[in-house]
Amino acid sequence: MELAVSFRFNDGTEVRRFGYGAMRLTGQPGNFGPYGAWDEGKKVLRRALELGINFIDTARAYGPGWNERLIADALYPYPEGLFIATKGGVVKKSATERYLDGSPDGLRRDCEESLKNLRVECIDLYQLHWVDPAVPLSESVRGLAQLQEEGKIRLIGLSNITVEQLEEARSIAQIASVQNRYSVGERQGDPMVDCCAREGIAFIPYGPLGADPMKQGAPLAWAEGALASVGKSLGATATQVALSWLLHRTPNILLIPGTTSIAHLTENVAASKLNLTHEQLQELQAWPGL
Repeated sequence: MELAVSFRFNDGTEVRRFGYGAMRLTGQPGNFGPYGAWDEGKKVLRRALELGINFIDTARAYGPGWNERLIADALYPYPEGLFIATKGGVVKKSATERYLDGSPDGLRRDCEESLKNLRVECIDLYQLHWVDPAVPLSESVRGLAQLQEEGKIRLIGLSNITVEQLEEARSIAQIASVQNRYSVGERQGDPMVDCCAREGIAFIPYGPLGADPMKQGAPLAWAEGALASVGKSLGATATQVALSWLLHRTPNILLIPGTTSIAHLTENVAASKLNLTHEQLQELQAWPGL
């Protein structure tokens, strides 16, 4: 099965489907504070671009702010064609304390800080990080639409939402992407993936290797069963098979696996070269998962 290499957003912008999630390049525990190996983090980001990646995902909450600043320190002035996505609506007070603020004023505050951190005048893709239960989703989306109208953001995305919430949001503004947790081991999000595919909306799965965002390690990297057996037949790792499955799942899926290691980054990117057969895809589909 031949894979689409790139995805075209609803404004015509095209990105390669294999991207990089920068969240891991933050202080620990709790993704709080600046990344301790700052210069090494810069090397990982630069290597990602050398490997052909042109889509990087971050968020104001990572650090907070420090992850965006690291990206700018490593890559600014940005090469032509680099696409950076970030998120707002989560306010992190410490490694263990955070609250949601999806109000239009809160999103404007977060967006303007991200603009400064990233050293840009317009953010390529700006995503509501979590729906704030204290603020109607319609208000949050209208706030994002206003930022878009002002030229501060180009595309609007939503994260951690339901299909019903997506439909509500689409009645207010054009939604370019959805970022929810999803992997070959956790397929509860199938209805959302299928909905986005039908509507031409990018689906950006986080946790593509089953990792806990607040902990090290990736469970699917050591999984047995179909991941291991398919990997063995291809001379590939379980990690690569798990990532390749996502690329095969639907052509609107954009991958953003994260790592602090150049070796793991190289391994991850190599997954984009795997071509899974129909039989292998069936075997993986039948795997019970995590």
